[in-house]
Amino acid sequence: MIVDYICNLNEELIVQISDSEKIIMDSLWDSSPKTAKQIIENLDQELNWSDKTAKTLINRLLKKEAINFNKQGREYLYYSLLDKEDYLESASDSFVNRVFNGSVSSLVAAFAKKEKLSKQELAELKQLIKEIEND
Repeated sequence: MIVDYICNLNEELIVQISDSEKIIMDSLWDSSPKTAKQIIENLDQELNWSDKTAKTLINRLLKKEAINFNKQGREYLYYSLLDKEDYLESASDSFVNRVFNGSVSSLVAAFAKKEKLSKQELAELKQLIKEIEND
């Protein structure tokens, strides 16, 4: 994705990250700080990424200021500057705005048409609606 920033509900700028960069972020969100070697070891082996690919993604995230590092001896310990919940909220808002013109009901309808919702899923949606109405 080319867009560098998306806005969340509080009008704060949140860094937009690619799917590949998110894999690195997921590793850091799971536990931090980590060295590049620890991040690479934590990656799914099915990705078949070279060390260079992972390090390139780490550098991109540094430039976007999504992560930072502390130098400890000869090692760099990387950690996230981007809160996972803030990122997920902003990414979700951005998706709904881009694809469904901001309409959450259109999003739910699209998924409901494609996938038959189970009784459990319908109950969860109803409960969510009740919680939203009570807020």
